[in-house]
Amino acid sequence: MARRRTKKRTHVGARNGPANGVTANSSAAREPKSMVIRIGAGEVGPSVTQLVKDVRAMMEPGTASRLKERRSNRLRDYTAMAGPLGVSHLLLFSRSSSGNTNLRLALTPRGPTLNFRVEKYSLSKDVKKAQKHAQGGGKQYLNPPLLVMNNFLSPPLPEGAQPTVPKHLESLATTVFQSLFPPISPQSTPLSSINRVLLLNRENHNSSSTSSAEAGKYVLNLRHYAIITKRTGLSRGIRRLNAAERVLKQRSKRKRGIPDLGRLEDVADYLLDPSAAAVASGGFTSGSESEVETDAEVEVLGTNARKVLNKKQLAAMRKINDDGNSKTLGQLGVEKRAVKLVELGPRMKLRMTKVEEGVCGGKVMWHEFLEKSPEELKEMEIVWEARRKEKVERRRLQKENVERKKKERGARGKDGKEDNNEDDDDDSMDEDEWDSEGLGEDREEIVNE
Repeated sequence: MARRRTKKRTHVGARNGPANGVTANSSAAREPKSMVIRIGAGEVGPSVTQLVKDVRAMMEPGTASRLKERRSNRLRDYTAMAGPLGVSHLLLFSRSSSGNTNLRLALTPRGPTLNFRVEKYSLSKDVKKAQKHAQGGGKQYLNPPLLVMNNFLSPPLPEGAQPTVPKHLESLATTVFQSLFPPISPQSTPLSSINRVLLLNRENHNSSSTSSAEAGKYVLNLRHYAIITKRTGLSRGIRRLNAAERVLKQRSKRKRGIPDLGRLEDVADYLLDPSAAAVASGGFTSGSESEVETDAEVEVLGTNARKVLNKKQLAAMRKINDDGNSKTLGQLGVEKRAVKLVELGPRMKLRMTKVEEGVCGGKVMWHEFLEKSPEELKEMEIVWEARRKEKVERRRLQKENVERKKKERGARGKDGKEDNNEDDDDDSMDEDEWDSEGLGEDREEIVNE
């Protein structure tokens, strides 16, 4: 008798888990995920739309790269779906009535929110047009970039000087940006998975050389690079041979990457003469194209198979003997590589203007242009405490109304007077009931666009 078929994709209890593949205790659920959104789709303009696409590519792979915004979408729609989808960060791009481009970086579900003004930006296509050998695409976006942060904490100020941004807010901004990407472990993270780097550099406006107009700014410069590595220590002819082999591999898989040396009398002609190399490789350019333009040289472990040694064996191999013989880097499986950074884009110059407690709405923790006295701060605390109590009271009334309706419906059902045409979604309150109970204001407080 044939075995009964077991559903493994859609059946309850299938091994694939939930439909979206994310569980509460899985490692994928703990990794940060982001959504890059245009607020007011169609009203921000084509340049900001392309900037949003470039930022989504920069945030790969932990972002919604195929997100489609609509004119009718509001902020509450995205915040409501952030929890079920496991989204931890919202990057909201918008344009003000005066034409300024703004960016809000919010942590869900409770905040805080960092408000930035995008003072300058360059798209990825503009960055690539200015380069001689542009990079992009391929397998570089399969892993998150390496985050490098510089000068985020301001240096110590002289006596009597007041900091423009409080120390706790500087630490808060550092923590928010660090949580954008999953942390790496130097012991377990393979070097081959680090293909990009995201650089965040804070401009130092607290020094004495800056003007008074720029002294209170918190400005970040964002750059996005691809990491290119090449082997060093090889002669120019060997590098030309390897480059020609790669070109032929791309053109045809049948030739197995071997250059055609039939027109040459000796292999030395190919290795020493650039014009002969061009003939053999079918149009390969001069030797200057294969020159290694380096920013730095590092030593990494080779990719070939080798015996795993413990610390004592490695120390014994590195130790110089009495005769003066020692193991070379090649014998240890270590090779030198030249590291080069090629900019991918986009570029952005961000100026922080405001820090809020909630998700795009809540008590203002810091503002660049507005300063309040201690008396005004106390008054604001009283106002926010009153709002909090009103919100708790409205939620209590709503819960009581829902419980009352459930009891009334249950009583009607027992008496046999259940109306079959009654709306099944009677537990939720309609718009009139929200307004009659004073709950409509709670909806408006959530949205602050």
